[in-house]
Amino acid sequence: MHAEKKWVVRPAGDAERVAELSATLDIDPKLANLLVQRGIDTTEKARQFFDPKLDELHDPYLMKDMLFAVQRIERAISEGERVMVYGDYDVDGITAVALVYNFLSRWMDDLLFYIPDRYAEGYGISEKGIDYAADNGAKLIIALDCGIKACSKVAYAKRKGVDFIICDHHLPGDSIPDAVAVLDPKREDCTYPFKDLSGCGVGFKLVQAVCQYRELPFETIEPLLDLVAVSIASDIVPIIGENRVLAHYGLIRLNRQPNKGMAAIIKLCGLERHTIAIDDIVFKIGPRINAAGRMEIPIDEDDPRAQSGGRTAVRLLTALTEQRAMYFVQKIDTFNKDRKSIDRNITIEAHRFIEESPEMLRKKCTVIYNPNWMKGVVGIVASRLIETYYRPTVVLTMSHGLVTGSARSVPGFDLYQAVESCADLLENFGGHTYAAGLTMKPERVDEFRRRFEAYVEAHIEPDMLVPQIDIDEALLFADITPAFRRTLNAFQPFGPGNPAPVFVTQNVSDNGTARLVGAKGEHLKMELVQGEPPFTPMSAIAFGQTDGFDHIKRGGTIDVCYNVVENHYQGNTTAQLRIKDIKTGGC
Repeated sequence: MHAEKKWVVRPAGDAERVAELSATLDIDPKLANLLVQRGIDTTEKARQFFDPKLDELHDPYLMKDMLFAVQRIERAISEGERVMVYGDYDVDGITAVALVYNFLSRWMDDLLFYIPDRYAEGYGISEKGIDYAADNGAKLIIALDCGIKACSKVAYAKRKGVDFIICDHHLPGDSIPDAVAVLDPKREDCTYPFKDLSGCGVGFKLVQAVCQYRELPFETIEPLLDLVAVSIASDIVPIIGENRVLAHYGLIRLNRQPNKGMAAIIKLCGLERHTIAIDDIVFKIGPRINAAGRMEIPIDEDDPRAQSGGRTAVRLLTALTEQRAMYFVQKIDTFNKDRKSIDRNITIEAHRFIEESPEMLRKKCTVIYNPNWMKGVVGIVASRLIETYYRPTVVLTMSHGLVTGSARSVPGFDLYQAVESCADLLENFGGHTYAAGLTMKPERVDEFRRRFEAYVEAHIEPDMLVPQIDIDEALLFADITPAFRRTLNAFQPFGPGNPAPVFVTQNVSDNGTARLVGAKGEHLKMELVQGEPPFTPMSAIAFGQTDGFDHIKRGGTIDVCYNVVENHYQGNTTAQLRIKDIKTGGC
């Protein structure tokens, strides 16, 4: 049973601007209203939105330290130095490592890469990783999607004769590491115009800068854009500005000519005859790449010194032959199946624990600890618990003698500040407004729980604890014409900053075909109709929503809010409503 959702219809955009855009662009006024609601209120902005250009990408040398980074890489190339590319174990870090490795392999025959083990080393730059570089003769480490707070680790590397270039997109601490170059658009002293690049996006700006330095055409690095698009979708960065351009062209590359590793994942997901969109990355491609870094068991047979399963994902994305790609994609698929089984079982355990504790059910947040749970899936479990209880959630487990875990939040509540308020109890923490990771000694768990709960109690507003669906427009089914859908498709890629529009239609009913689908009958499939006969049914799917099935099956009227998506089946493309919520009364 999920918490009941509040529906809130957004205010309409300025009527004069809506009318002007509708007439100038020759689009439905309802779609013109969507543009104005998103701040796209002039014809020039709209044309840029609908037709992003690669020449809109910013000059990479606007990023602080970029020239230092490029000159150090050029020195490594000219002097034949060994370089190690280092990245975090999630999708953003793995794609970033693959991108920079694939690019530098043009000039470096003896390139290393390294992904830390989630369990033995934890997040970010580790001394073990630095030792690995030094022991293997690397003089330079290029760190991606991590390192902005690694002052002590960079100093340790310097003592071992290893230089660092850091490419990160997280918020810096009080001090910037003393590296050769620290590329991070979120540095206070960095004037780069776009602040919301992914970690892989920062890596792309680095290779773009090398490209310019060497006077190579942009086409040299265009094949790397599929990796950037996957990072943007998976790391949930805003798909606006420069990210919209990168995601747009990355999706084109992903659909037309992905690298061999990506092509293998696409085939594994059954997407090879499908136009891949951001949702396909978020729900199908990304989780498979992520799974390798989450699982505790993998040992890379090609390099027994490296215990990180994330290395398998990098090997997949740097594969030069289809045969090698297929070998590694099968390993990735095994990791993903194992991960799904484990996180499903842990989620069931967590639900049972919460439901059996009246005290926990009354609280405004969830802090739950089990030392036997797998560290790599606690973030997923936290997200699952929010779907049910809708409140800030921390899921903790034990790993290598320390309690470690992931925290997730609800819209409007700054989780990072809540965790930071307990900083004196923590060995380490980091993250964003809505997601964080933390580590503490076992004896501090009870005090952390007490203080975290007290902070949430004092700072969370009651309306933050009620799930809300923001609705862009009210539609009649008759509005969803082929022309409407074509223009709506041009709003893609969707994501943070440019979410898929949510529509509401009232007083509809099923035409008698409503049925439960899925392995356990957990989804609801309908053919919805509105108005008087003759009807043109709208295909609809409601994932995980079966509560109203009996009412719908009896022909009762409902209100639905939904995204309009395209359903591809046997070569045919039809409109489908992806139902977000169902009500039996008005909203």
